[in-house]
Amino acid sequence: MLKKILKGTGIFLLVVIIALAAAPFLFKDKIKELVAKTLNENVNATIAFKDVDLSLFKSFPQANVSIANLSIVTKAPFANDTLLYSGETNVTMSIKELFKGDGEAMNLESFSTIDGIVNIIFNKDGVGNFDIALKQAEEEKPSSSKPFALNIQKYDVTNLKFTYIDESSNMKMVLDSINHEGKGNFAAQKLDLETKTTAKLSFDMDKMNYMNNVAISLDAILGIDLEKSKYEFKDNKALINQLPLEFNGFIQMVEAGQTYDLTFKTPTSDFKNFLGLIPAAYSGDINKVKTTGQFSVDGKVKGNLTETTIPAFDVKIASNNASFQYPNLPKSVKNIVIDTHIINETGLMNDTYVNLKKLAFSIDQDVFNAKANIRNIATNALVDAELKGTINLANVTKAYPVKLVKPLTGILKADVKTKFDMKSVETSQYQNIQNSGTASITGFNYEGPEMAKPFKIIQANVAFNPNHVELSKFDAKTGSSDLQVNGTLDNFYGFLFKNQILKGNFNMNATKLVVSDFMAPTTKVEEGKKTTEAVKIPSFLDCTITAKAGTVVYDNLNLKNVSGTLLIKDEAVNLNNLKMDIFGGNIGLSGSVSTKGKTPKFNMNLGLNAVNIAESFTQLDMLKSIAPIAGVINGKLNSTIKLSGDLQQDMTPNLKTISGDLLGQLLSTTVNEKNSKLLSALTSNVKFLDVSKLNLNDVKATLSFENGKVNVKPFDIKYQDIAINVGGTHGFDQTMNYNVKFDVPAKYLGTEVNNLLSKLTPTDQNKIENIPVTALLGGNFSNPKITTDMKQATTNLATQLVKMQKEKLVNQGTNALKDLLNGGKGNPATTPTTTDTTKTPTTPKEDIKNTVKDKAAGALKDLFGKKKKEE
Repeated sequence: MLKKILKGTGIFLLVVIIALAAAPFLFKDKIKELVAKTLNENVNATIAFKDVDLSLFKSFPQANVSIANLSIVTKAPFANDTLLYSGETNVTMSIKELFKGDGEAMNLESFSTIDGIVNIIFNKDGVGNFDIALKQAEEEKPSSSKPFALNIQKYDVTNLKFTYIDESSNMKMVLDSINHEGKGNFAAQKLDLETKTTAKLSFDMDKMNYMNNVAISLDAILGIDLEKSKYEFKDNKALINQLPLEFNGFIQMVEAGQTYDLTFKTPTSDFKNFLGLIPAAYSGDINKVKTTGQFSVDGKVKGNLTETTIPAFDVKIASNNASFQYPNLPKSVKNIVIDTHIINETGLMNDTYVNLKKLAFSIDQDVFNAKANIRNIATNALVDAELKGTINLANVTKAYPVKLVKPLTGILKADVKTKFDMKSVETSQYQNIQNSGTASITGFNYEGPEMAKPFKIIQANVAFNPNHVELSKFDAKTGSSDLQVNGTLDNFYGFLFKNQILKGNFNMNATKLVVSDFMAPTTKVEEGKKTTEAVKIPSFLDCTITAKAGTVVYDNLNLKNVSGTLLIKDEAVNLNNLKMDIFGGNIGLSGSVSTKGKTPKFNMNLGLNAVNIAESFTQLDMLKSIAPIAGVINGKLNSTIKLSGDLQQDMTPNLKTISGDLLGQLLSTTVNEKNSKLLSALTSNVKFLDVSKLNLNDVKATLSFENGKVNVKPFDIKYQDIAINVGGTHGFDQTMNYNVKFDVPAKYLGTEVNNLLSKLTPTDQNKIENIPVTALLGGNFSNPKITTDMKQATTNLATQLVKMQKEKLVNQGTNALKDLLNGGKGNPATTPTTTDTTKTPTTPKEDIKNTVKDKAAGALKDLFGKKKKEE
């Protein structure tokens, strides 16, 4: 019997499990249809969701409906704005709700959302983007079909970001990382809702940030009257950072908007409450701080929030004769006085004002006082402030747990009054800004990871004038560098309050500037690796700097008598008329450097006047790549160089990207070929060339370069009585392809050629033209490959000389034969006059005949004998 019972029970459980597993497949389409119907029948917006799933196990014994990637995107006038997004939305209900027929509402018992976004926006016309409910015509009857009914008992929100923007008042509030849960019976008309909330609050108004990721929390029981739309604060505790607050009163939804009747205050008056306002990362463990005196926040809000009014309010923040001292720190902050009111008595936004009657404190003998008044907040804020006091910066870290790598030193003094309105700041109407007073700092020392060397401000004085802020003196040192600056700032308040461009004009002087003193390597950690971060020119600067320096040390270069003007604007520096003495001459420079894009770029024009060639082309990597052979030339150079390209992370040129051209003229030059493998190899292949005797004076060359290649336009060099023409290309990788053409007199082509020349008469020798010889330079500058056509040129010349000799002899024989054939008529001067006394006397006629005969025979013998010998 027991066996049968167990078997039956097992079968029943198996059937139940199968039913629970199969139910989602049976009811999924029904749930999906109900969700789509509920959303689309009630809102005028674009609704989308990835999928709807039903599970009977996730919230057993209740059914769980999960909606993935739900989004609501608004239509005009907020076209394509996301009103709501939820990564995952879950609702639970009783399983029996799944079996209700069409037209019967399903009761929802709980819901939750994860990774959500809500954006509430009011445009400049006061229209809100959340008004998406469909408007029904008066004659239409409301639908009797209600797919879902609320019977909520609990809900929770995880990681929600809520953004509120009011474009008409330039106000933005962001509640990020919201985690909120509530428990209560929403089926009842009146209920107590238990809530727990944590979030991070940021608040901006009129481009000014008042709060940035301030931690807030609220544990509260809210008395809710759904019929009257009234929400009452009962037992509650709030924290702003670590400042505790308690609320009393209610908020009620009315037809015109909302009605507020609230009071709030700090539950205790200990001065620790003030330290609680400071984020924990900066305030340390305030529970261990010794404090005296009181600090209180007391406020009330009463009135209606409508389209034209806000509730009146009065918030008082007060402290009198308070002090605090952190454990293990030697000094305390005493005589603290805070007296601040934030008030609106009329309900009109523009009548809100902030009155900081007094803020004061002292550390040792240093006393600091400030007061300010801000009115007309909504339309054109009017600011009236005074600041007076002395602060020894060395005492800051002795009285407050500021985390610095190295403590600050220096004495800061200020006595400043200012009065201005924000509209004048925005429109740069400086004549409406009233400033007076001075501020100074002396003996300021700072060390930090962003500075290469400790930075010391010996003295800096600032004068506040009606139209601008004047830096009357700035004397500083870092490393072996000194710096003196004076000038004016014309838009200080616009930069300070409105994130506008900081404008100024400065004069800078220095005896010595070592660039490395100011440029610490900036690194960032990326995927476990340290990489150098590119230097960026600040985008907020628009200033002109007229600079002079006796010596500027940059890398291995010593620049003397440096002067010029720098215009900093739009993330770029324009260099005008920059001059410097270097390499025994001077350089003039103009151009620009920009870091605005992803890759920094430069564009420069340089004028080199009488600079030492060997020094400039060996110490500057860029010039070394453009003309590597120049390093073996001793002498001076005049040159103009135009170039542009990309900069690397350390702001040095990326040689692979530069392009431009160079026009140079050599002055008083000699060549040291022993320092060049290329010239040594050329001398070995061209025997008649002695490179050390090259005359390079006043030689002019034109180069152009692009894509890592340098093209040298052919130019002429004179070597003794040899004309030389050089042209070709080389790469920044030192590979080369050059043609060197020599116009060589025959006498330089070796012994064989000179022997042949000696057999010619001077007249014939003068008929020999210079011989072209070409040398091809390949390989690279450190391993050159030289080929010439010297051998072929010598062979061709020798053949030409032999031919000329033959033609000469042939001409001699031909002339003699003509004389013979003409019967001995010839030149009487060539007729022999000696007689042979041993021979039989002849007649004069016979003597002439014999002489001609002998002469012809001799000529023919010479002709054919020579030919035979040659053959």
